[in-house]
Amino acid sequence: MKAFFEEFKKFALRGNVIDMAIGVVIGGAFSKITSSLVNDVIMPLFATMLGNVNFTELSLVLKETVAADGTVTQVTMNYGQFIQNIVDFVLIAFVLFLVIKTMNSLKKKEEEAPAPAPEPKKSDETLLLEEIRDLLKKEN
Repeated sequence: MKAFFEEFKKFALRGNVIDMAIGVVIGGAFSKITSSLVNDVIMPLFATMLGNVNFTELSLVLKETVAADGTVTQVTMNYGQFIQNIVDFVLIAFVLFLVIKTMNSLKKKEEEAPAPAPEPKKSDETLLLEEIRDLLKKEN
């Protein structure tokens, strides 16, 4: 039993597992940010452009029953919520695309820092002339 727990400890404390756990936690936090951006910023803009359409209210009544006391019960297919989920997905995917594209361009700028220019390679004639000059200096 002790060997089992030692093996589990070795597995759980590997770098990959910890990195993945950190990624999941950060992804959960980032999910809240992107959901808020879509729901609180982008969707109101779309709603304004589309005339305050709220997709979630769209539904199709499949069956309607009236009880003896006069209450009406409806069985509905809420296709509006499905449309809203598709719109949310597309917008979140687009926002993530923009964020990743921005991060990649910033990373590229850091990597493309100008390297010092290499010294120009001297031609064979120049090297020969410098060698002759050095020899003449030694003789004089």
